[in-house]
Amino acid sequence: MLLLGGTVVGRDIVAVGERGAILRSGDSGKTWQRMSAPPAATLTAVAFAPQSQRGWTVGHDATILGTDDGGRTWTKQYQGENLETSFLDVCALDTLSAIVVGAYGQCLATTDGGKSWAPRRPIEEDQHLDCIAAGPAGTLFIAGERGLLLRSTDRGLHWVRLNSNYDGSFYGLLPLDGTALLAHGLRGRIYRSEDDGATWRLVPVEPRVMLATGVRLRSGVIVLAGQARAFLVSHDGGKSFAPWAPGLTTGIAQLLEAPDGTLLAFGEAGVSILPAP
Repeated sequence: MLLLGGTVVGRDIVAVGERGAILRSGDSGKTWQRMSAPPAATLTAVAFAPQSQRGWTVGHDATILGTDDGGRTWTKQYQGENLETSFLDVCALDTLSAIVVGAYGQCLATTDGGKSWAPRRPIEEDQHLDCIAAGPAGTLFIAGERGLLLRSTDRGLHWVRLNSNYDGSFYGLLPLDGTALLAHGLRGRIYRSEDDGATWRLVPVEPRVMLATGVRLRSGVIVLAGQARAFLVSHDGGKSFAPWAPGLTTGIAQLLEAPDGTLLAFGEAGVSILPAP
């Protein structure tokens, strides 16, 4: 089963993927159960409010599902009229507020726990908004195609365009400590900022392959991976990266550290347990 997203909820893990699949694990990814959910197309991302059982998952056919019980049961909260719209990521700010981003500049937000969703327009263009992430201080970031990087300091009401001097697609953002963060994407491009995205420095790496996901482990080690079956590891906060070969030969959509510290990879092979980098 193709799995495209996952997140930790307390001591459990919730993962989503093709044909509307929602899975839950209570043992850090060793065993999984399929959860009850309305019929849906492929689900691409899932997020929960901090220290809460309330969460959302989004996906193709302009679909948003919500849960109030840690991902055990789900209800449909939104279905767009244009079924060609794909939502690509979701960020849960708290139990009432969440922001969804997707293809062609699509962005929706809720401030009432998902009872209603209102459109927002971070940019006027129709560029794909591939991911949204929150930094340690609550600053929000969006990354997308054609080098798009945006920042918001007012919970997504207003956005400022950031300049990375890169015109390729960004697929992931990884907030680090303080005001440091990484942006990564096509052709092995990794950019690092130490000032909340005001300035960016290219981190040279080999091989130059698409990097779809990244995770910062509790040990401080950073791991990046993507569709080209390549892994990169940093032991210095993302200032440099080296190739890593954990033995997985299928494409990766997301990396996640399980509650027990196990490194999990979601992607073409479903979920895979990786060795410690």
